Amino acid sequence: MSYSIGELAKLAGISTRTLRHYDAIDLLKPAYVEENGYRIYSEDEVKMLQQIMFYREFGITLEEIHAIVNSSEFDRLKALETHYQHLKSEKVRISQLMNTVENTIKIYKEDLTMSKKEFEGFKKQQIKANEEKYGEEIREKYGDDVIDSSNKKFGNLTQEQYERIEKLNEEISEALVNAVPEGKPESAEGQRVAELHKEWLIMVWPDDLYSEEAHIGLAQMYTQDERFKKYYEDITEGAADYLYEAIKVFYNK
Repeated sequence: MSYSIGELAKLAGISTRTLRHYDAIDLLKPAYVEENGYRIYSEDEVKMLQQIMFYREFGITLEEIHAIVNSSEFDRLKALETHYQHLKSEKVRISQLMNTVENTIKIYKEDLTMSKKEFEGFKKQQIKANEEKYGEEIREKYGDDVIDSSNKKFGNLTQEQYERIEKLNEEISEALVNAVPEGKPESAEGQRVAELHKEWLIMVWPDDLYSEEAHIGLAQMYTQDERFKKYYEDITEGAADYLYEAIKVFYNK
């Protein structure tokens, strides 16, 4: 069975732009290209794309995936078995987190106050999830002392402070969706995004770490690191680059 680039994109739930990028970096080439330039993919490419998407879910960079799947020691069955074990572990973690969230929803619906124990458990889950997803990159960039201090600050948040952070995340996402299509980071909406992000950053970073240069450097990392960039690209395409430009303008008004 063969697939056009559009059919494969729809099947995998990704964009045709992503498939073209994978082709350009020799990560996933089509089975052949027709005379009219249309890319055609076979079942082999579908299986390889599945493998790539598994690795992307684990936060592995495209460069690393390229090296893995092109290694002479690459074993697809063994890789799938490893994925399966990872998913089993993730299922346990998600189940625990779902229980916490379920209790939180119940509290809100019944207009109750979350117990200190429940709230502390929820924050610990958040810290653990963040460490598993981004810990290696941010510790390499900022050092263990800084990240430990940041985690401690997050762990000491009051419920009101945490709710404000969650609200800021929503506001930033909404503002990006509205602002990015215009492509004007210097606009009022673009600068509102930067200001909201600054407020969020001050709430989660250690008190002695924040500076204009550090904020700009963090935003630049969003554009360079695949895992961070994916977070913003999932909000809206081009969001990471837009945010970086908006923050640069914010400090150079």
